[in-house]
Amino acid sequence: MSRVLVGVDIGGTNTKVVLTTHDLEVIDRVDLPTPAHAGGAAIVTAALGAVTGLLETHRASLAGVGVGAAGVVDRATGTVLVTGNSFTGWAGYGVTRAVTDALGVPATLDNDVNAFLLGEIATGAVVGESDVLGMTLGTGVGGALVLDGRLFAGPRGAAGEIGHVPGFGDARCTCGQTGHLETIAGARGIADRYAERSGRTLSARDVAVAARGGDADAAAVFATAGWGLARAALLTAGILDVTTVLIGGGIARSWDLLQPAISAAIDAEPPVSGATIRLAQSTLGADAVALGAAAQVRARVLEPETA
Repeated sequence: MSRVLVGVDIGGTNTKVVLTTHDLEVIDRVDLPTPAHAGGAAIVTAALGAVTGLLETHRASLAGVGVGAAGVVDRATGTVLVTGNSFTGWAGYGVTRAVTDALGVPATLDNDVNAFLLGEIATGAVVGESDVLGMTLGTGVGGALVLDGRLFAGPRGAAGEIGHVPGFGDARCTCGQTGHLETIAGARGIADRYAERSGRTLSARDVAVAARGGDADAAAVFATAGWGLARAALLTAGILDVTTVLIGGGIARSWDLLQPAISAAIDAEPPVSGATIRLAQSTLGADAVALGAAAQVRARVLEPETA
């Protein structure tokens, strides 16, 4: 077998390790619990155990490892900068150095939403697109931007943080501010907005079930989420002339509830440029982040060799 790539998706609950070919075809994958409160070394060691197991099983030679991780990261140094309270001892940890020291191959690090978008561009729903806004709808709302074929992180690495743009009501966000997009379009926000309307406490998944069953309050909550996502798409189209919007994450599985509301809001106020906004749902599912991480290390390690 020729040299293979590994993509790793480190989340607060689970870690996914994917073994791929140079063409990002999945050879095998492993899912394992993330020891999120045991410190950076333990988190990386757990992932490395899965990597070495896959390499031994397939008798493969490793070319490089790409890592996508939740939180704010320094891509240049391969270090985690800021994390949520799901992790202990993760912020400040040098991920790429630890991986390279252990395996003797180059490694890359990016945040999970950037990796998600790059995975979908490399081999998913928006293959070949050069200008894309990516949004992940999980507990909150994450965002990433690719402009002119390159990931645009901004001078402080905060570009694309569409989930924390204000103007979407007056509910308190988990960040402490009010009216952010994720207060109406993230899983926590959907559950909270439903509780406000109905007096009932349900998970976002159960709110979706209720909406499909004819619950008017649940349907209204998803309609509001769709409206918010449309506004985010329209703002991006107006400011950056980006008209391809990719949506993924757990809440995106309720596409049947979101897409009609998004499309209706966009149709009501289309971009002044006259361009059509293309909506795309993620096709890579749970593999998107790991495949995007593998695509990043491929670009760093293998493509220069063939240039």
